[in-house]
Amino acid sequence: MESNRYIARTSGLKLKDYLGYALIDTAGCLIFSLVTTLLQKYYTDILHLSPLFIMLMFIGARIWDAINDPIMGRIADTAKPQKSGRYRPWVLYAAVPLAICGILMFVKLPGMGEPETVLFTGIYATVTYVAFGMVYTMLQIPYGSLASVVTTDDRERNKLSVFRSIGAALGSIPVLVIASFAYSKRLDASGNVVLGENGRAITDMQYRPLITGVIIMAVVSAALLILAYTMNRERVKTKPQPKEKGATKKALALLFKNRAFVAISLVSMLLLSGQMFTQSFYTYLFDDYFHANWMNLATQACTYSPMLIFMFFLPKMARKIGKKEVTAVGLTLAALSNLLLFFLRGTEPSKLMWIFLLMNFISGCGLTTLVMQLWAMVTDSTDDIEVRTGSRDTGTAYSVFNFFRKLGQVLSAICVNGALLGMNYRYEKGAVQTPENLRTMYDMATLIPAVLFGIMAILLFVVYPLSRKKVAELQGQKENALRSSYENKTIDI
Repeated sequence: MESNRYIARTSGLKLKDYLGYALIDTAGCLIFSLVTTLLQKYYTDILHLSPLFIMLMFIGARIWDAINDPIMGRIADTAKPQKSGRYRPWVLYAAVPLAICGILMFVKLPGMGEPETVLFTGIYATVTYVAFGMVYTMLQIPYGSLASVVTTDDRERNKLSVFRSIGAALGSIPVLVIASFAYSKRLDASGNVVLGENGRAITDMQYRPLITGVIIMAVVSAALLILAYTMNRERVKTKPQPKEKGATKKALALLFKNRAFVAISLVSMLLLSGQMFTQSFYTYLFDDYFHANWMNLATQACTYSPMLIFMFFLPKMARKIGKKEVTAVGLTLAALSNLLLFFLRGTEPSKLMWIFLLMNFISGCGLTTLVMQLWAMVTDSTDDIEVRTGSRDTGTAYSVFNFFRKLGQVLSAICVNGALLGMNYRYEKGAVQTPENLRTMYDMATLIPAVLFGIMAILLFVVYPLSRKKVAELQGQKENALRSSYENKTIDI
């Protein structure tokens, strides 16, 4: 149609484009899932760092991100584009450094973890974790911005969001295999299995299978990023944003004035916080409370398997009902599922574990409605900013969005380590948890996600303004904005 002429010229994705775009998140999540699932447990149980130090380290890293992320966003927006595009080259630049940083975080140098080397251990952990954060930012901000120049068609962006979510889920699965095999039963000097105060065998994280798995995942991550680079193409060729004095401040002001962008950023922050909390804290819960490490793999299967079902009809449902409307209901379901688990506390763990997995599946169904549509909703919000203000500071927008997600990591760290401190978790070598500690552990593992997901549902119901009707109107406004940008020679097609 003539009315959609410019959108038509900047769309037309094939299966290769969707797969190539998804592979970037698959590769990134191979490393990121190590951080969300195993790093916390590695720090406490192998390096024997205190939960208080870990929490402060995570907070300090996020303070640095407040400076680092906007810088990366402005670099992406103002640097001269390469022949391969503006955002796409960063996928290649980040491939090897990300793999190296992923390995270094889990390298245990001789003497690390002993009381006399606690200062060196803490410094090493901090440096490697901050380095990982910087390299991951170098990948994620351009990757987020890539969606806006790969296609301008709303339906194709919805499919990109679905493929990205599936790619992320696939990248998060291998770490669950490591989490299942990186543990063994604790033995005493005579070779007998050590039992906890509840009479169940105690298991400990083992370093050798852990580092082996980390190295394999890091190498695969780098290879996938290089492959993904060859499979992506930018259809909207943006010109560099002018390097004017105060341009960054102006761009940031436009972002924080946009209700849709602020709301979806807060929702994404809480989503990542809830996901990271459960992935990290569940390793303690399954190890110490249920004494069933296989539940690490089972609960993630329950969380991610709904994607295999929803991928076939969620995009159509979102178009018919609305992304906002579907995800708000889904998050309400997720919150209620976790709240029910909280009220089931006190049930015998051997009986409760099956109910726990069932509720995780139901919660996963609710979360999937957001996870698979999140990136399309972010792009909707940046489109809303562009048609309202004419601003194309996409890299800056995703740097702010990425920073909100990192704030989610801080919130997760506070929740995880605050819960460990509150329950007086024993992290010293050979420690055994008390029954009282374990009861508190279960309460926190269920109540905290229920609260986080409930707040997200309220934000979408009440604050996020882009309903199905408004998104349809936005697509027409986007066509006019593309025509104006092309005629003013601020973009090429």
